[in-house]
Amino acid sequence: QVQLVESGGGLVQAGDSLRLSCACAPSGRTFNGYAMGWFRQGPGKEREFVAALSWRDGSATYADSVKGRFTNSRDNVKNTGYLQMNSLKPEDTAIYYCAFAEYIAGDLPIRQAWYTNWGQGTQVTVSS
Repeated sequence: QVQLVESGGGLVQAGDSLRLSCACAPSGRTFNGYAMGWFRQGPGKEREFVAALSWRDGSATYADSVKGRFTNSRDNVKNTGYLQMNSLKPEDTAIYYCAFAEYIAGDLPIRQAWYTNWGQGTQVTVSS
């Protein structure tokens, strides 16, 4: 069982940056057989895919709405994933969730149903 805890959310202005963290437990284990995904749910909207990353080799894929602005990464020593968000827009306002899915190779999982472990979410609010 993978336990995830997000942090780093907050209130920022349009154009600002934030970095979300996803701490993975238990410490000391390897997550090379997993993909880490980020999803978000804006007010009155359904939860949507943001980004996914192969923990083993760091390859990543992004939703078109965030491509070029967000970067998904991980630190294997700290067992922590990150979502660096630049040039934030008011429409990025949402609760952001990290999640883990079993993954070995091929297309990175972008559907929520593939993810079996979820964090509690962290609020990101971008004012105009």
